Amino acid sequence: MSSIILTCGYSYHAQPFQNSHKEGVPSYLFRLQTEGSSQVYVRGLLHTMEQGDLLLIQPGDPYELRIDEHTNKLNHTVISSGDYYIFCKGDWLDSWWTKGKKPQKVRIAAYERLLTLWRQIILEKRRFEDENKELSDYLLRALCLHIDRAISETRTFQGSSFLASRMKSFIEEHAFLPLKVEDVAIHVGLSVSRAVHLFKECFGKTIIQYALEIRLSSAIERMTYTGMTLEQIAETSGFASYSYFHRVFREKYGVSPKQYRLRQEQDLQQFVGTGLEPH
Repeated sequence: MSSIILTCGYSYHAQPFQNSHKEGVPSYLFRLQTEGSSQVYVRGLLHTMEQGDLLLIQPGDPYELRIDEHTNKLNHTVISSGDYYIFCKGDWLDSWWTKGKKPQKVRIAAYERLLTLWRQIILEKRRFEDENKELSDYLLRALCLHIDRAISETRTFQGSSFLASRMKSFIEEHAFLPLKVEDVAIHVGLSVSRAVHLFKECFGKTIIQYALEIRLSSAIERMTYTGMTLEQIAETSGFASYSYFHRVFREKYGVSPKQYRLRQEQDLQQFVGTGLEPH
């Protein structure tokens, strides 16, 4: 089974624009609105596309895109629309499409994750003669599976919790960098106090607590499976200093990072001695 990317790219319009496939699109079409807004007709139904909206169209569906003047948040009349798109086909896609009901339009909380794969696909497709078809195939499959996850997460988080989900994804992507609560709030357009309250309400923990969980999880992986020093692990896992890492780690696990690592090494030696594989 395989998938084939026919064409893909990023499109931006600052002038009125219209594109129509009244006889139906010849392949699957994925379109993610990243800037401005647009209007899309699919099988006669109107969808107003805003930032974060993902459109999923199957072969044969009549489709029309319109980009006209609209009023932005500052109450200014503008023409602005940016989107990522992919036309694709293949028996793997046919199977993927029928495994679960796909909404025509879904708002993706963590759409930034999709953009990483989308950009990789576009860059590989631009290589023309040097394009690695197998790599493009697997990148497209990964995108589809990420879409499934995003749809599932979006069905779980609705309304104000949609913003909480976006904050959660932002923290996951930036946990290893210097991260402030203000950065998270700005990302979703909320005040710091509102962002803090909303995140705690939805997930039962603070923004800082969640960031620390991610950093500690990464530190344990590095302690177990790499030869990095504890100071290097602290730095690469997003802790400002080793002393801070040491304090947070001990508070969480009841032992120092050095003691934890020593125990891991002793456990590994015991498994090796018995001929068993560590779990």
